[in-house]
Amino acid sequence: MGKEMRFDSNPSSLHKQNYVFCVKFAVSFLLMGLVFRLFFSDSITLSSLIETTTSPLADQKTEPLPVSSPPVQTLSAFDFPASETQTSANETIKCDIFKGNWIADPSGPRYTNESCHVMEAHQNCMKNGRPDSGYFYWRWSPRDCDLPKFNPRSFLDKMRDKSMAFIGDSISRNHVQSLLCILSQVEESVEVYHDKEYRSKRWHFPTRNFTLSVIWSPFLIKAAIFEDINGVSSSEIQLHLEELDRVWTDQYNNFDYVVIAGGKWFLKTAVYHENNTVTGCHYCPGKNLTELGFEYAYRKAVHLVLNFITGSEHKPFVLYRTTTPDHFENGEWFSGGYCNRTVPFKEGEVDMKDVDTVLRNIELEEVEKAATVGSEKGLKLKLLDTTQLTLLRPDGHPGPYRKFQPFAEDKNAKVQNDCLHWCLPGPIDSWNDLVMELFVNADKYD
Repeated sequence: MGKEMRFDSNPSSLHKQNYVFCVKFAVSFLLMGLVFRLFFSDSITLSSLIETTTSPLADQKTEPLPVSSPPVQTLSAFDFPASETQTSANETIKCDIFKGNWIADPSGPRYTNESCHVMEAHQNCMKNGRPDSGYFYWRWSPRDCDLPKFNPRSFLDKMRDKSMAFIGDSISRNHVQSLLCILSQVEESVEVYHDKEYRSKRWHFPTRNFTLSVIWSPFLIKAAIFEDINGVSSSEIQLHLEELDRVWTDQYNNFDYVVIAGGKWFLKTAVYHENNTVTGCHYCPGKNLTELGFEYAYRKAVHLVLNFITGSEHKPFVLYRTTTPDHFENGEWFSGGYCNRTVPFKEGEVDMKDVDTVLRNIELEEVEKAATVGSEKGLKLKLLDTTQLTLLRPDGHPGPYRKFQPFAEDKNAKVQNDCLHWCLPGPIDSWNDLVMELFVNADKYD
């Protein structure tokens, strides 16, 4: 006979089993709820992050932030500790910070035309009446690594008791004004010097005892220039290919950091002098002179400049910035050319002009040779290769808004466009991200 199946008839034992079952059920229910909540919360967060980072600005339904007051988000970057905004000292991955794309950045500009008081009138595109502001909302993103946003407080701390100079033409002046605007969100500078034409200037940041200069030397070598502020020449430039411009060489020993550049001025009509003799020219029909070409003069000039830098006993940290492409379409600055695009190009969508390719190749070749020589002498010389990344930003120029309200009286007025310099705020602000990254993490980019 088989055994009987029987239940435990003891009431206390039955109560104990029920109690244990209830406890196990409650714990299981709580655990399942917690897992569901965490998963659901993470899904929402991830979804929000994807929507924020990938949504193109053109698809945003809201109006761009007004330029009369800075967006709330813009000042938060200024408060990050240096360790959070700069690449880790232990980082070993190397990349080319000059190759990549401009990506949407909803945080907007780091300053506005009202929060910065040092920009020149012809870079103040908003005040001059430019109607769009979409060009504010992009940042440079290298292809294979992260580029921290410029941290003005960390930069000023690094520059304590130091001196820095930008040497070159009006693009260098444009660049230093961008830097001043960003730094002014932390500390206002005091202008302590300017030349007669206000082309060379010097500022002091008293809290850090930091001095920042811009030195106007468009050829970097000795030149006699005969043109007005609008670029109209009364005679050919006389260019001395074997003599540097002393306006910057006489001050060179005062600087701990230098950003130097040449380029575009060499495309102008000029007569070349060597060994106290006229040896040729560039674009001088009717002069009965040998056409040597701008590349001949520019290579000689860059070589002479870099020989001076590598041969000097003074050893500042030097960045040589490459040439800046313009974006004139359907003409040049003097023949009705304009730049009315409102979004960046993507990498590969636009080709560099032949003249810019020639200028940049000369810079790359000469700087590479000089950097090798300089490193043996304890000199830090790096290339600041802004050419290709700047080529992708046809939307960031003043265009017709280099002057105040150019269409106020006539909406169809024909005005000269500026498709070479940059609006402030504008794409040139990202150059300072590159400058700080090179100064702070120079060894990563050997």
